[in-house]
Amino acid sequence: MRVGVLTGGGDCPGLNAVIRGLVRKGVQEYGYEFTGYRDGWRGPLEGDTVPLDIPAVRGILPRGGTILGSSRTNPLNEADGIRRIKENLAKHEVDALVAIGGEDTLGVAARLYDEYGVPCVGVPKTIDNDLSATDYTFGFDTAVGIATEAIDRLHTTAESHMRVLVVEVMGRHAGWIALHSGLAGGANVILIPEQRFDVDQVCAWVTSRFKASYAPIVVIAEGAMPKDGEAVLKDGSLDSFGHVRLSGVGEWLAKEIESRTGKEARTTVLGHVQRGGTPSAFDRWLATRFGLHAIDAVRDGDFGKMVALQGTGIVRVPIAEATAKLKTVDPKLYKEVGVFFG
Repeated sequence: MRVGVLTGGGDCPGLNAVIRGLVRKGVQEYGYEFTGYRDGWRGPLEGDTVPLDIPAVRGILPRGGTILGSSRTNPLNEADGIRRIKENLAKHEVDALVAIGGEDTLGVAARLYDEYGVPCVGVPKTIDNDLSATDYTFGFDTAVGIATEAIDRLHTTAESHMRVLVVEVMGRHAGWIALHSGLAGGANVILIPEQRFDVDQVCAWVTSRFKASYAPIVVIAEGAMPKDGEAVLKDGSLDSFGHVRLSGVGEWLAKEIESRTGKEARTTVLGHVQRGGTPSAFDRWLATRFGLHAIDAVRDGDFGKMVALQGTGIVRVPIAEATAKLKTVDPKLYKEVGVFFG
């Protein structure tokens, strides 16, 4: 059997660990051969492949990014996209396809299997941790660790100058990174997409913090919105999956805080730093297990499924079910951490 592998969407710490797990077990235990597809769905769409065998995956466990490359190519936008993918899979004698990605990449895999019979297995990847059906996605732990370290460092410079520091982290629809890193880093305000925020309340928390002779840290997810406004956009452009480009809510909030409180406010946007570099030990562990279980699903012919972490075990769930809705922060959990605001 020959198995195709692709990584789609944003790069993420742990992608290479998945690839390594797939190839090592697939070759050593099942005698499979592998074809790597370049740059997400562009690879099978255009027939762009790279060799993928045991020598190719040696030493990649601690490496960030993906040796296969990635993109946000959406083959469903192409008039003949499905036909081209099926023809290229046949040309390369690929019997099954493992798609490693988030809701968009896996959404394509679900349609390819459900509507066109392409044998696909999914592996959940997103630093936002917003895929339902899995307790955690790899990359999230690394992103939280990077954001937490940044917040720790910003506390000292904020206190040295007695200014407000607004830290913008990733999180389009879900505030998991903001919530976890904000709580772990001792932030005084945490703002997430699931709960619209009141700028006056934020300013009140900031003022309260200054009265206690401390400089406040505000952590805000890129998709957070004020109660009387909309998301702050980089521009009006959309990617191939119809997503707008978010950017600037941290800078906007800092200006509002400064104008309303009279306190100096600065912004730090962590951006792509959160998803670059070497993966954490947990992400290496989880990604490797996902790879091992994904190739087992291929062996079992259990297509149309995604591997997922539930508790301490790896299970299989329908890809369509896993991508049907996002996993967002429970209001009760957000309220729980509110005792530290202000």
